Amino acid sequence: MELKLKRPIIFFDIESTGVDPGKDHIVEISLIKVHPNGDEEVKTRRINPGVPIPAASTAIHGITDEDVKDCPTFAQIGRSLAEFIQGADLAGYNSNKFDIPILVEEFMRAGIEIDLHGKRFVDVQNIFHKMEQRTLAAAYKFYCGSEIENAHSAEADIRATYEVLKAQLDRYPDALENDVEFLADFSRMSRNVDFAGRIALNEHDVPVFNFGKHKGRPVAEVFASEPSYYSWMMNGDFPRETKQVLTRLRLEAQTTVRAKK
Repeated sequence: MELKLKRPIIFFDIESTGVDPGKDHIVEISLIKVHPNGDEEVKTRRINPGVPIPAASTAIHGITDEDVKDCPTFAQIGRSLAEFIQGADLAGYNSNKFDIPILVEEFMRAGIEIDLHGKRFVDVQNIFHKMEQRTLAAAYKFYCGSEIENAHSAEADIRATYEVLKAQLDRYPDALENDVEFLADFSRMSRNVDFAGRIALNEHDVPVFNFGKHKGRPVAEVFASEPSYYSWMMNGDFPRETKQVLTRLRLEAQTTVRAKK
């Protein structure tokens, strides 16, 4: 089943130096931009991360320091990438948890402004986990009936992700709607305030910490009872975007306190 689109959607996959969006860097990104009329644009870029690629990461994606030594940095391609993404929704496999946070972090490191908050995010892994509980390779075999060729290359993985989503629409016509807004909502596992998921909305739409000793407690409540927690996070190894959100919430909490006086 082909996707019914009101605006373009970009399926993308990232290979990186590691799995921590706050510290690691992109070494390859591949994107398939699908337009409402079915036309596709494919872009794949190797990126010099500016730091050594750990052997453990190379063992997964096969990209070495030698492979990227003459490639552009993210800062050099970031603006054209932001233009390519503009006006499109985003989709991927485990993208809500990893690919989107690390992409946002790279844009912020490069000083490139890009607002992703108005976009819809379709995470094919979350749909798969809700339906079948498998990996991408198993998902592709289950839904598409074959093995992924050249698995763990960004373009092969994201092409497989795109094909899996279309097959999911065919397989679950009663459960899934061919609508990006529905798919984004269905594939959302939590209501994150920041892309890394350190802060989320609770059942009352109140921002709460989603990790550590204050997990589940409202952010404003923690700031009131333990002001040093803000400083600890700002000085800690958290993604820049998380710190940006944290600062906004702190200012909102301070404004609310002043208004009550």
